[in-house]
Amino acid sequence: MSQGQRRLAAIMFTDMVGYTALGQRNESLSLTLVEEQRKLLRPIFARHNGREIKTIGDSFLVEFTNALEAVRCAYDIQRATREFNVSMPEDRRVHLRVGLHLGDVVETEGDISGDAVNLASRIEPLAEDGGVCLTQQVFDHIQNKFELPLESLGAKTLKNVITPMEVYRMVMPWENEVHSRSALDSRRVAILPFASMSPDPNDSFFADGITEEVISTISNVGGLSVISRTSVMSYRGTNKKLKEIGRELEVGSILEGSFRKAGNRIRITAQLIDVDTDSHRWAQSYDREFDNIFAIQSDIAKRIADSLSVEIVDKEARRIETKATGNIEAYTLYLKGRHYWNERTKTGVSRAVAYLEKSIELDPAFALGYAGLAECHFVLAANSMAERASSYRAARDYAEQAIRLDEGLASPHATLGGILRSYDYDPLKAETEFKKALELDINDATAHQWYSHLLITQRRWNEAYQEILTAVRLDPLSPKIKSSLGDFFSLKREYGKAIAVLKEVIEANPQFAQAFSSLAVNYAYTNSYEEAKRAIRTYADLSDDKASFKYFYAQLFAEMGNMGEARKWVKEAEALPTESISPYLLGLVYLALGETDRAFDLFDTAFVDREYFLPFITVEPEFDLHRSNPRYLSLVTRLGLGTER
Repeated sequence: MSQGQRRLAAIMFTDMVGYTALGQRNESLSLTLVEEQRKLLRPIFARHNGREIKTIGDSFLVEFTNALEAVRCAYDIQRATREFNVSMPEDRRVHLRVGLHLGDVVETEGDISGDAVNLASRIEPLAEDGGVCLTQQVFDHIQNKFELPLESLGAKTLKNVITPMEVYRMVMPWENEVHSRSALDSRRVAILPFASMSPDPNDSFFADGITEEVISTISNVGGLSVISRTSVMSYRGTNKKLKEIGRELEVGSILEGSFRKAGNRIRITAQLIDVDTDSHRWAQSYDREFDNIFAIQSDIAKRIADSLSVEIVDKEARRIETKATGNIEAYTLYLKGRHYWNERTKTGVSRAVAYLEKSIELDPAFALGYAGLAECHFVLAANSMAERASSYRAARDYAEQAIRLDEGLASPHATLGGILRSYDYDPLKAETEFKKALELDINDATAHQWYSHLLITQRRWNEAYQEILTAVRLDPLSPKIKSSLGDFFSLKREYGKAIAVLKEVIEANPQFAQAFSSLAVNYAYTNSYEEAKRAIRTYADLSDDKASFKYFYAQLFAEMGNMGEARKWVKEAEALPTESISPYLLGLVYLALGETDRAFDLFDTAFVDREYFLPFITVEPEFDLHRSNPRYLSLVTRLGLGTER
């Protein structure tokens, strides 16, 4: 097209809400959010054949060849942005407005101009935060072709436009969500992060620690469904309205409060809000010595149960009233340990171990300290091949000691279940421990997730599905748990469902590497090889694991029939340091290459190394052609899985 030629085009303007004010308050953060916005929006433009003309600060000017693509792109932008924001703290959220117009444009040196561009820029400010506005011209072209309702805002007078113009807004599907009392169960509770009001910033960890302990205490009430820590902590410092949080977490009741510590004096405020009516069900302030912290946690649990008409049975009452330790310094060290544990990094877990070890030195009968150490060493075992055996032994010793000291603790039973499944390969005993953990704490999302893994390896699909669904419901914002739902569908050969779930995870958590590796596998199963390559490349960019993507590439090329490329990648993988190599993943590559004996030699090594995923051979698609192989049958028997169901 020669420059200066006119054409009909659909024009989109996007704008970040509140960007100017944010730039004045925090220029660095404003620039970061602009970059986040660009990463989020540009792939969406491409999917809808949008041509990015230019960026103007925080705004985009985009051209489309037709109105329908522009409107669908605008909806996808707001949907993706909404899902992105769910997992982000309020100050890191992206808020957008979008305006659309259809008309003549003139291109000059790659830029476009004309009334259509000017009108689109005037329409955009009329949109609400998270909304899309469009002109009559766009409406006329997409009427009866676009799936969502479009509502007239009437004739609007626009700056420098003589004639008022009819403007429409897109009615988003989430605006029409019905959340009646029957849909939002008042006995389904979210405990939001307690705000830290302590004068010493070094005491801020107390607020998060108390939040976690209140969640744990309230979880002992069997009549309540309590959202897990992972999901609620994403709302720390949020400015969201409680109704919005209630809808996102699907809870009918929300507890919020604050914590202040000055010396040995503490002040805790707590209030339980009915999401449906936005009214207080109960509120209380506690001014006590820190030594009384356990009594406060117990009282909060009882008051919540009472206000929601939930009966606390005798066994639950005894559990709630149990004082974890008489040594308040040991408890403080425990809270510090949990703080670092929740960072979920190798450094964080190591620091957690140090604090927890000090806590049990001060109180050798402190069961929670031993339970915390068991969890830490279990995670260290799963992530360190060199120290796997010693870490598993330590995890078992600490878990068993925690149970000896307090048989009512749920978490050490879950940890033992994990050890019995992934190290001892004793699924029967593992199931006993998982069931015991869930009997003691039905709200433990991780225990439900781990139990679902065991059930999957036994091909108990219906039971496994219920367990992973329960885990997702208890921890709806956890990318790891929701990815497990995608993996369930994948192993059940429902690849379309798996891809859909994993895309949801990625849209909400674009930096979560694990979901990209799972997505790549599912694309490969559906012969979508280019999509699989892109997912693997993203995984390689995001992950600290610089070995696994080489296995994925090798396996993908082998399944494509490109054996030369596959062997190149497998050679690179085998050149890595021994402690970085996964015999299990390497074995899957050799199965794909057709070298069955070499593959099963590696699976035997994986058995000795106690790789976590080895029991999944009973359901992994790669083994479908080898289920009558004596070496496969021998391995299944040694894994304690016997005859497949």
